[in-house]
Formats: sequence, C-alpha cells, structure tokens
Amino acid sequence: MNTLETKSTSIGMLIGKFAIFILLLVEVYPIVWLLLSSFKAPDEFTLNPMYALPEGFHWQNFTDAWNVGNMGTYFKNSILATFPSLFLIIFFGAGAAFAIEKMRWKWNKGVMLLFTAGIMVPVQIVLLPLFTIFFNVGLLNSIWSLILVYTTFGLPLTILMFSSYFKALPNEVIESAVMDGASIYQVFFKIAIPIVSNAIVTVALVQFFFVWNDLIFAMTFISDTDLRTLQTGLISFTGEYGQKQWGPIFASISLAVVPTLLLYLFLNKLVMKGMTSGAVKG
Repeated sequence: MNTLETKSTSIGMLIGKFAIFILLLVEVYPIVWLLLSSFKAPDEFTLNPMYALPEGFHWQNFTDAWNVGNMGTYFKNSILATFPSLFLIIFFGAGAAFAIEKMRWKWNKGVMLLFTAGIMVPVQIVLLPLFTIFFNVGLLNSIWSLILVYTTFGLPLTILMFSSYFKALPNEVIESAVMDGASIYQVFFKIAIPIVSNAIVTVALVQFFFVWNDLIFAMTFISDTDLRTLQTGLISFTGEYGQKQWGPIFASISLAVVPTLLLYLFLNKLVMKGMTSGAVKG
C-alpha cells in the first residue's frame, strides 16, 4: 500500500513539474524570442526561419528604433506621464484609505462603496465625455490630460488595496500616538505610511503596469506626434517601417517591455511581502 502511495505521489509530482515547465515555456519563450529577434540583421528575417538564432548582435536596430523611430521622445513622454501619476495615485489613495479605515466619521462606508463601484466603470463609457471636457478646457494634446485620467482611474483600486493594509494596522498604535500628542498628519506620515511601506511598493507596481501599458487613453487624448507615449509610438513606428524593417520594430518593442520586466524582478520580494502583509491582522 505504501509503495502504491509512493508511486502515485511521484507520478503526481512529475505531472506537476511537467505542467510548470509547459507554463514557463509558454510565458518565457515569447520574451526570449522577442529579445533575440531584436538583434537580427535585416537579411536574417527573409533568409532564415523565424525561430533561428541571430548570427550576431546587430545593435543598429536599437539605434534606428531610438533615433529614426523617435522612441527616445516616446520614452520620455511615458516617463513624464507615468511617475507623476503614480505619485498622485499613491498620495491620494493612501490618504483616502487611511481616512476611511482609521478615522471615525459618518459616511466612511458609503464613500468606500462609491470608490469600489468606480472599479466597475468601463473605460469606453467615459472616453467621449472626457474628450469633450478636455477639449473645452484646452487639455487635449497635453501630458496633464493623461496624468488626470490615470490618477482618476487608478484611485479606486488603490484605495481598495490600501484599505486592507490599513485595516490590519492595530488601532492601539494610533491611539497611543494620539495620546502622546501626535496630530492626525503625524500619525499618517510617521506611523501609518512607514508600516505599510511594502504595500506602497505593491500598489505602485500594479498601477505602473496599468499606466505604462495604456493605449486607449493615450490614443484618444494625444494626437501630436511629439507628445505620444511609448505604446502609441509603437503603432506609428510599425506604420513607418511597414513589413520590411522587422529588426528595429522588435528592438522598439523590447525597449518598451524590458523596463517593466526588470522593475518586477527587482521588486518581486517587496511585492510578495506587500501582498501578504495586508492579509494578516496585526
């Protein structure tokens, strides 16, 4: 009986490992293929199979993508739209979540319900009204229009995430600080924020992927070539080079994808701590 159980356990482990291998292959292979293709010379795309390894490192693809394809400008615009948005999302989201969870006032549950309902609002419904508003106030073709939209749509999920972390913060800690003479702002900035620092990293990374990879808002509110973000720039870049210059196209896509991968790899441990810290009552 023990032998049968051991064999069944071994078979189960083997099947599990095989499933993990297939999953890694499906997830990792496209990224590896993308990076390798960005180093191929133009002739390799026509003479060699698509799965063939590059014969050398053709760095000219990245030079053409950065200069000729104007990816340097698009990269700068994405940074200008992303990091101010992240700051506003985290600042207002953490403040609102702290007020909802740790400050006693009449309508805190109703306000939380409204923010939660904001997560379910489809983006397509608000595109036309927002376009009309930005047109009337002169914010079309402006990075500020993207910052405002990213901040607004990022707040509901951010507040919901921060609320779970602040809920795990013991009330005794806050009460002790108040009894010692700390103001509500000192409690927030000197006690609450340091305690949920891992949560800040988690929320920032989640919102970073949303803002950095946005396409629909950037295409709707930005039409000026010099103000396009990285994702909209990739579309125009493909249109400029057509079906012939695949090397620069793959290089430009790599420039857009690699920063997000590196950021996640460096912050992975902090993200895991942030995801589990709000699940346990302190």
